[in-house]
Amino acid sequence: MTCLCCGILFADIACYPISHLPEEGELVTTDKIELNLGGCASNVAFDLARLGVPVTLAGGVGDDALSEFIVHAASVPGIETKFLQQFPGHCPGTAMHINVYDQDRRFICTTGANDLFVFNDDLLRYVKESQSSARKILYLGGFFMLRGLENERTVEFLDTARKHGWTTVLDVVLNGHRPYWEILEPILPYTDIFMPNEHEGEKITDYRDPYDQAKMFLDAGAGTVLITQGEGGTLCFGVEEQFRAGIYPTNYVSGSGAGDAFCAGLIAALLEGINFRDALCWGSAVGASSVRGVSTTGTVFNRKELLAFLDEHSLVFENI
Repeated sequence: MTCLCCGILFADIACYPISHLPEEGELVTTDKIELNLGGCASNVAFDLARLGVPVTLAGGVGDDALSEFIVHAASVPGIETKFLQQFPGHCPGTAMHINVYDQDRRFICTTGANDLFVFNDDLLRYVKESQSSARKILYLGGFFMLRGLENERTVEFLDTARKHGWTTVLDVVLNGHRPYWEILEPILPYTDIFMPNEHEGEKITDYRDPYDQAKMFLDAGAGTVLITQGEGGTLCFGVEEQFRAGIYPTNYVSGSGAGDAFCAGLIAALLEGINFRDALCWGSAVGASSVRGVSTTGTVFNRKELLAFLDEHSLVFENI
C-alpha cells in the first residue's frame, strides 16, 4: 500500500491562544510561538508516516530559509521527498496562525511556490509505473491554492492515475473570491472521494444546505462526498448510503490541521482495506488527536495510540 500526497506545503508560525486580538499599536503576549510544518499535503504525509503508512510527498518550495525548513521537516522516516519541486527566487507557502481563546483560528498567509507546482512528467511516470496489485491512494490537498494545477493537465493526470489503480481523494482550501465551481467541476468526475467542509461547500456551490451541496458535487461526477461540520460531525453521501458520523471527545486547543489529520486517518484505514464506516472512525479519531496543540501535527496519534483509543471509544452513526 502507498499514498502519493500532492498539494500545498507551508511553514506555519503559530501562537498559543491569546486573550484578544490586539488593537492598533497594542502588544499582546502569548505563552509560546512555534514554527512548524504545515499545509494539507505535508500534514497528511506527516500524519500518515506516524501511522506507519509509506507516503510520497509532492509539492513546491522556494530557495530561502523557510523553504529549507519545510524540506528538512518533511524529510522524516516514512516520507519520500524526491518529487518536491524547487522554484528559485520564490518563498514557500507561509502562514501565520492567530489563536484567540474561545474563537475560531485566524490566518494570514502567502501561497508562495505552491502556485508554481505542476504535475510534471516525473510524477506522471510514477503513477503509471506503481505496482498495480497494491492499494494506492492519490491525495490532492489544498486545491484552489495551487494555481498551476487549474488546467486540463490535472484532469489528464487524475484520469491516468485512476486508470492505473489509484483511488483519488480531493481536499480544498478556499483562497480569495474566485469562480470556485468553474475551476472545480472539470476534475470532480475523476475524484473518488471529495472532502470539503460545509463552509467551503457553501462558497463553492452557493448552497447553504450541505445536502444540496453534496447533490451538486455528486451530480458533477464525484464518487463519494464527505462534508465535515466540526462539532457536528461528518456527513457522508455516496451512491449506496447516506449517513452522519459523530465526533470523539477531545481536549481542544486549536483546530489547525484537524481536517488534514481526518484525511490521514481515513486514508490509512482505506489502504488497509477497512470498510468505510470504520475508516471514518480512524479519520475522526486522528482528527480529534490533532486539536490538542497549536501545531498541525504535533499531537497526532501514532498507530499504537490510535488503536488503543479506538478500543476505548465508539463513534455514533446516524442514517440520513
